[in-house]
Amino acid sequence: MSDAEAGNNKLHIAIIMDGNGRWARARGLPRTLGHKAGIEAVRRTLRAAKALPVSHLTLYSFSSENWRRPAAEVGELMQLLRLYLRSELASMHKEGIRVKIIGDRKALPTDIVDLIEHAEDLTHDNTALTLTLALSYGGRQEITAAAHGLAKAVERGQLRADAIDEHVFQSFLFTGGMPDPDLIIRTSGEKRISNFLLWQSAYAEFVFIDTLWPDFDTEHLAAAIEEYRGRERRYGATCGQS
Repeated sequence: MSDAEAGNNKLHIAIIMDGNGRWARARGLPRTLGHKAGIEAVRRTLRAAKALPVSHLTLYSFSSENWRRPAAEVGELMQLLRLYLRSELASMHKEGIRVKIIGDRKALPTDIVDLIEHAEDLTHDNTALTLTLALSYGGRQEITAAAHGLAKAVERGQLRADAIDEHVFQSFLFTGGMPDPDLIIRTSGEKRISNFLLWQSAYAEFVFIDTLWPDFDTEHLAAAIEEYRGRERRYGATCGQS
């Protein structure tokens, strides 16, 4: 259940940040500069989220499929991640932002895992907003890992098989303990979910916008929230039912 569903008007917004490469190509620039511009968009969006009715912001930062990209580009992305965590952590902590990372950490460089763990430990008790970065993340991978964890728990006698329900299963996901997203935004005009939060998005609302991620700003986020607020969420019920 999301915070909004529980009676808190603040939302969990998740964003598929798409279009860095196309933004750079349209300007005759290397893809690296598109990714750097994307980092600036992350900063703008985080500031905007704090000023808007948002409790959780989840960003699809690097998918499990992104490892297939050229090694040089992956290396550049990892370096940008290092720089972001090092340069932004102190200010995020000061502003009361909690940092969480979801995904397969075993695939990440050791020094980045250390930075992640430090960020999570330092900001653990912050409550102004939760920023979750999906790194080396894939929705099918997450569901498979949860099923494996459940099987191990049953095998060890820690859990009865007949006790497994949606709530128990959800607790084994990377996002265990987090509310499901209320709104998922995808930039760049593409209309795919791309293996993102497959379980958690069951009743999320989607907004697809043509703007490339490096150009995403406060106005785009506010407009997406306004569109979301204008929709009726029925969770399978007919119109007029609770």
